[in-house]
Amino acid sequence: MDWRSAIKGFQAYLRLEKSMSANSVEAYSRDIEKLYQFCELGDNKLKPDAITLTNLRDFITWIVEIGMIPSSQARILSGTKAFFKYLLIENIISSDPSELLEAPRIRRKLPDTLSYHEINKLIAAIDLSKPEGVRDKAIFETLYGSGLRVSEAIELKLSNLYLDIEFIKVTGKGNKERLVPIGAEAIKALKIWIEQVRVHVPIKKGEEDFVFLNRRGSRLSRQLIFMNIKALAEAVGIQKKISPHTFRHSFATHLVEGGADLRAVQEMLGHESITTTEIYTHLDREYLKSTISRFHPRS
Repeated sequence: MDWRSAIKGFQAYLRLEKSMSANSVEAYSRDIEKLYQFCELGDNKLKPDAITLTNLRDFITWIVEIGMIPSSQARILSGTKAFFKYLLIENIISSDPSELLEAPRIRRKLPDTLSYHEINKLIAAIDLSKPEGVRDKAIFETLYGSGLRVSEAIELKLSNLYLDIEFIKVTGKGNKERLVPIGAEAIKALKIWIEQVRVHVPIKKGEEDFVFLNRRGSRLSRQLIFMNIKALAEAVGIQKKISPHTFRHSFATHLVEGGADLRAVQEMLGHESITTTEIYTHLDREYLKSTISRFHPRS
């Protein structure tokens, strides 16, 4: 089978059998075009039904050598496996050469975090003479005090606050609910916002139960919180690339640095897998290394 027929058939398979969007079909097609380019390089030009596992391993080496980043390598590998699955289903090949092809390891990037001093510096710079400032302080204290995702903070409801027992109910990914403890500073900031400022906001119908509202009485957008944090960081001279998620990373990092049990941190963050939470043990090691470098007399 020639390459053009194989790629055309693969596109139809993705569109009709896998119900993929036009953008996904195009992305997969580009990946197979790269495999086609590779197979055309040598003297013995390879047809789709003649490719072996060795050829595919050479192909992965080639895309590394031409400068593809690990995430792109992983995407191309995924497209390649889907292509050979299609060839197998159509009986164009009798066995799948990509079955034992391993994905390149993607180095997990450690997120930026703020020190406790930097957190305090940011929050202290908020203008509390404005209603929005009181609200923003409550948001930042909640993000840092409970490790919420920004989407979870936006969707936080008054009916899910149990401040008397220092817990809040959070709806996370996949609409999964979890109870998260909340610290005293966050509780204090929330009470001031709710009892002294929010009561004066003209609330839009249907938004009555949401904790954080804009001046028009609607729930906040992610973009507004992001812009407010960025503006605040610039105002106090913090050069790090920060976002609302930085508060979540800082929450988890400071817990791990303080000796918190990783399973407890996983539960609070709402991670499906402990592997996701384990990134904070790497952050902790970096913290330990930097501590040795700064304070050990032999360093």
